[in-house]
This record gives sequence, structure tokens and C-alpha cells, in this order.
Amino acid sequence: MRIPSFDRKISVPLLVLSVTQIIGWGTVGLPAIVGRQMADDLKMDIPSVFAGTSVLYVVMGLWAPFLAKAFARFGARRIMIGGTIVAALGFLLLAWCKGPLLYFAGWVTLGTAGSATLSTAAYIMLNELAGQNAKRAIGALMLLTGLSSSVFWPIASLLAKAFGWQATCEIYAGTMLLVSLPLYVFGLPAKTAPANRNLRDISDTTVNVPKHKSTFYLIAAAITLNAFVTFGFSAIFIELLKAVGLPTPQAVAFGSALGVIQVGARAVDFLGGGKWDGISTGIFAGIALPVAMALLIVGNGSHSAVAIFVVLYGLGSGALAVARATIPLVFYDKADYASAASRIALPLNVISAVSPPLFIALLTRFGIDILLEVAILSSATAFLLLLLLMRRRPALDNASPAA
Repeated sequence: MRIPSFDRKISVPLLVLSVTQIIGWGTVGLPAIVGRQMADDLKMDIPSVFAGTSVLYVVMGLWAPFLAKAFARFGARRIMIGGTIVAALGFLLLAWCKGPLLYFAGWVTLGTAGSATLSTAAYIMLNELAGQNAKRAIGALMLLTGLSSSVFWPIASLLAKAFGWQATCEIYAGTMLLVSLPLYVFGLPAKTAPANRNLRDISDTTVNVPKHKSTFYLIAAAITLNAFVTFGFSAIFIELLKAVGLPTPQAVAFGSALGVIQVGARAVDFLGGGKWDGISTGIFAGIALPVAMALLIVGNGSHSAVAIFVVLYGLGSGALAVARATIPLVFYDKADYASAASRIALPLNVISAVSPPLFIALLTRFGIDILLEVAILSSATAFLLLLLLMRRRPALDNASPAA
């Protein structure tokens, strides 16, 4: 199994983007660690506090079509520099808030910054540098950014315990200005190739439902149902482990291990990706997730049950991160893939926004068993949809997908 390497033109920006993406995604995950403290200090209920993450995703989605043209015109580097400054402002608003108004204003600001700096922006930057050869670099970036929770959950826990969550937000703002901003300014090339022309074409074109509508709806439903579970759990994972009975330090330790396991699943798929497609990856994940949650229900909070849950869930959710991007590739060519991916992004953004507050509400109001039963039902339904998609998989690379 050959490990891909990159020349300096790609390797330095890839390193820069890896560091800044870990910082970016790690810092916006703060409520997963200090959500209860935020709720107590701001006199808000916990679901409302976790709704900040929902605002982040909604705002990112709303900004996406507008920033697509800006990326094409100005290049990713300039947009990311501006977005990093906006992110610092967002964390300062959180640090200074005394109630819901500034709290949600902070998340609106962070959502605006996220649309300019997180994931998509990094992929566009790599595409500017490498064009058609950017696929492996983007895959490598996905591996590394999977470490964001493993790096920042323990950091957030230590900082919040030592200084409080408001001071932690101020430290995060400083990190944006003193670490991420200089990396973008000095670590990314000032001049890159023009942004991908297809980006302009897509942003200026009305996106329609792709061909083979029934297959498309199966894909969208399977991806969305699995995302409902993984996005919801990612926001409340520490609270989930505490509800099982783990003390906070152990919950943070188990939760931090999750990111490493997810990266391991992505690495296996990355290194052996030529041997299986997105459907195969999704099928594996579709088995792992409900089994993991069922074991947690019957395990009665034992450390061994929790450990097995974290491993299985980490492998499944890590594989799903890859499957979300690659399942449509099984059925659509380059032109139709762009249309399909754009259409899937809408329910995906909505689910990303809805699931965290819904999951924390289920956990706090109805208990862990009800939450896990809802998650199992969603994952099992997605698994059945993937089995249907497997029957429609084209027999040959150039075969037409079933309608």
C-alpha cells in the first residue's frame, strides 16, 4: 500500500491548512465541553446554548452561494484572511456576552467566518494549487482535521477549568489573530492559479435535481439520516458519556480518543480508497453505528461497554465523513455530481443545524435510552437505504445508474 507524497508546492500549504482547520473546527466545538457552564452563566437552558452550533451551520450554508463568486474572483487566500479576522470578532462577542442576544450574535459572526475559512475554503485553496491533482491533498486534509476534537476538547476543558469559558473565548480570539492569521498571510502563496472555472459555472447556474431522481433521493436520504446522528453526537458526545455515568475527566478522555479513531477510519479509506467505493464505506459505517449504540444501551455504563461504543462509533462516523463525499461519485459523472452534491448540501446543512439542540433536548428531558433509540432508528433506516443503493450500483464504471 503506497502512501502518497506531495511536492513542496502542495506540502507547505497543506501543513498550513491542516493546522488552521484543526484550530477552526476545534474552537467552534467549545459548547461540547462547557455547555453547562455557559447555560448557568447566561441563564439559558442547555438546548438553547447548543443552538449556537445550529446557528453556525445555518449561517455557513446561507453564505455559501455568495462566497462562491468571491472565491472565484479573489482566490481562497484573501477570503480566508478576512474570515479569520471575523472569527476573532465572533469569539470576542462570545467572551463578552451576558445573555442570549450577544451569544447568538457571536455564533452568527462565527458562522460567517466559518463559511470563509472552514473545509470548503480549504478545499478550494488546494484546488487552486493543484487542480485535478488536489484529490489526494484534500483526502490528507480530511485525515488531519479529524484530530480537531482530540486536540481541542482537552485544551478547552483545561482552559475553562483554569480561567473560565469567557476567558477561553478570548484566548481563542487571540489564537485566530496570532496563529491562524499569520499562517494564512505568510504560509499560503500570494498568487495562485485562477479559481476553478467550474466553481463560477456552478454558482451562476440554477441547480436542478440530477437525473435518476429515485436514486438521488435514496442517496440524499441515506446521507442526511446518518448525518443527523453524527452531527448530533459530535455536539453532545461529552454530555452523552457523562449521562452514562462517567466523571467529567474520563468523559473528556474517552471523547478525545474519538477523534483519533475517526482519523484511523479515514486513513484506512484514504490509503485503500481505490479498492472500494462510497457505498461500501457507507455499508460498513451503517453496520457499526447501530451496533455501537445498542451495546451502550445494554452495557449499563460499564467502562468496557463505553470503550467498545467509542471505538465502533468512531470507526463508523469516521467512515461516514468520507462516504458523504464519495457516495454520489458512484452514480454520477462529473457534471451530474456537482448538481447532486449541491442539492444534498441543503438537507445536510439543515440537519447539521437541527440535530445538536434536538439531541441535547432528548438527552436532558427523556434520558439516554430514548436518545439512543432515536439514533439507532435513524442509522438503521439509513443502512437499509444504502442496501437499496448497493443494488443500483452500476456494474461498470461507464454504466448508467439505475433510475
